[in-house]
Amino acid sequence: MKKIFLTLFAAAVVILPSNAATWVAADRVSTVGAQIVKSNSLSSAINFKVVNGAADNSNATINNTIQISSTDLTYTGNDNEVAYVVAHELGGIINDNVGKKKVRNYLKSAITNTLSEDNVISNAMNSDYVTNKESLSQAKEADIMGIDLMINAGYNPLAGIVVLTKMPGSTWETLQGKPANSERAMYIYDYLTYNFPAKIKAGYACNEYRNFLTYADPIVAERNSSKKKLEKFNKEQAKIKSNRTKQLAKYKSTGGLSSWNVTYELLQSITESESN
Repeated sequence: MKKIFLTLFAAAVVILPSNAATWVAADRVSTVGAQIVKSNSLSSAINFKVVNGAADNSNATINNTIQISSTDLTYTGNDNEVAYVVAHELGGIINDNVGKKKVRNYLKSAITNTLSEDNVISNAMNSDYVTNKESLSQAKEADIMGIDLMINAGYNPLAGIVVLTKMPGSTWETLQGKPANSERAMYIYDYLTYNFPAKIKAGYACNEYRNFLTYADPIVAERNSSKKKLEKFNKEQAKIKSNRTKQLAKYKSTGGLSSWNVTYELLQSITESESN
């Protein structure tokens, strides 16, 4: 009996690492993506494709294919974390970030042509600061849209914080002793604190999340100790929740049709007619 037990134990030792090694992030994208799509009653025509480097989803609403960056997937270690990467890309599409960017770039170009490149207003609009600010704002909006999609699909939304803090951050964050991508991670944490406190209570068992809490807990404690700050926080979160709900409903009702793309095409047609 003892010999049989030892044989079974030895077999388990050999088999377990082999099974663990079969988990590959890229291989999980289709399954995880399908679960997110189905659980959120999105179009069954949506599919996912892993690509090298950065994802380009400028045509995602046309071909129903959402690109997932292989680089982003290197910072994942389980299905929850893969779900964040997938849901973030899907969240950006639902928020129509591509269409917004097209219109903004068009308007920037028009103003630059009108005012000249060395004009103060033109320089400000085209500065790296403004561009980075716009990109960060869109990323944060895509994050929380993705968080809702994850929760509806049964994934742990705190995985978003974990993936972000695994990714490279800025030198300034390092010098300040902040986690990588701390502003985006805190945006997710605040959103969950207000809307899904049970998810915060459940936690996430890994060092990256524990390290993040070292940064986040004092911020939350300071906010909660001030009635004025807490009221402001609750008001902001209520507005964010309302906007996110409306955007998702709009995306579903239009079948993914981009109103920003329509605006962009209208602006282009006006410009072309004026030039003829």
